[in-house]
Amino acid sequence: MSRTDFSAEEIAAVYRAIFERRDMRHFRPDPVEPALLRRLLAAAHHAPSVGFMQPWRFIRITDADLRLSIHGLVESERRRTAEALGERGDEFMKLKVEGISECGELLAAVLADGRDKQVFGRRTLPEMDLASVACAIQNLWLAARAEGLGMGWVSLFDPAELAQLLRIPAGGKPVALLCLGYVEEFYPRPMLEMQGWERRLALDETLFENRWGEFPVAN
Repeated sequence: MSRTDFSAEEIAAVYRAIFERRDMRHFRPDPVEPALLRRLLAAAHHAPSVGFMQPWRFIRITDADLRLSIHGLVESERRRTAEALGERGDEFMKLKVEGISECGELLAAVLADGRDKQVFGRRTLPEMDLASVACAIQNLWLAARAEGLGMGWVSLFDPAELAQLLRIPAGGKPVALLCLGYVEEFYPRPMLEMQGWERRLALDETLFENRWGEFPVAN
């Protein structure tokens, strides 16, 4: 076997991590071992990035009072979101949307400042910096699942308020709060699907051929 090949078992493990990854909201408070956390962050740091700009920065939240303040920001936005959802607001408020108070580790994923100087791959698509950070988050998510840890992506916060709380320099922007830790069990299906909030689209509903809206012709 050459160094570029994966065994059948290794290939299966990659797909298993992808298909069994879940956006977790329920956690045990057990701490995450420092070496394991470092390993997961290294996986995140090896994500692809446009122009090799590596725009991700991670802030580990270890201060209990700071975590409490962050939870307050999320709770405020949760209520604003419920109001914006109109008739689905009450249904939304019944959902558990974060595990900030329970998870073993809380990380903020942040777009670094100084990104405007990066033109390679961003001249016409400046949002590719955000896409690169999303790749880092996905790497972290899949590695966490393979290690038996759950992770939840929380986006219910005002970026300016969180940036001020975390003292992020001008030009930087928080894009995710990541709840990371041990769980009692992984959801058998995405939680929002299980609770009837939304369904997973069939693959064929998302695949066009040649032009938008043109579906592949069945053989």
